[in-house]
This record gives sequence, C-alpha cells and structure tokens, in this order.
Amino acid sequence: MMMGHPPRPVSLAVGATDRRKSIDSLAALVQSPCHWDPCRAALFVFCNRDRNKLKILEWADHGFWLPDFRLERGRLAWPMTAAASPQAVTLRPWQWLLDGLPLEQPTAYRPLRHRRIV
Repeated sequence: MMMGHPPRPVSLAVGATDRRKSIDSLAALVQSPCHWDPCRAALFVFCNRDRNKLKILEWADHGFWLPDFRLERGRLAWPMTAAASPQAVTLRPWQWLLDGLPLEQPTAYRPLRHRRIV
C-alpha cells in the first residue's frame, strides 16, 4: 500500500500520539501494549492531538519507513476514545479515514462472511 508494496493490514493507534516520537519510540509503542511485531508486513498509524497529522510506521525488509501525512484543512475522523488499544482496520475504512469520513459508515455494505448462494 505504501512505498509501492501490495496492500497490508492497517493498525491505528487509537487516541493521540506525541509527534516528536522517533522510529524506535513508535516501534516500542507497537510492541508494549499489544505485543505485536513492528517488523511484520503491516502499517502502524499514529495521529497527533489536533487530528491533522499522521505518522505511518512500516517495515520494509531491511529497515523502517516513517512517512508523514499532513492534512492542509480540517481534521481526520480519528478514533480517540479507547485508551491504549490499537484498532485493526481494513483497506476500505482506512481510505474512508483519509477521505475525511468516520471509520463506521452505516450505509456501506457489510462484508459477507458466508459463501452460500441463495
């Protein structure tokens, strides 16, 4: 998804994260509360308090990428309520978030979990 890779799972760090944190500090945040491996094929996304800037931690074979995103106008509909619990999202809600929409879209079709044809 980022840097020309195929789509990867996206994990959002719910709440605000200090934007001054470096790669090592963000990787420690990924490891400590949820015991995830920051070197797995996933995007770990952190948002500032004003909800207009993101940092995205991504492992790329031999090292980390840490791209920044800055929203020029408005705020992201970032989940701020649950403390210290990362939220895994699929590609659709991730795109909604970047487009300025909340993660939950009540009118969107829900994914089907079964394969039975009616």
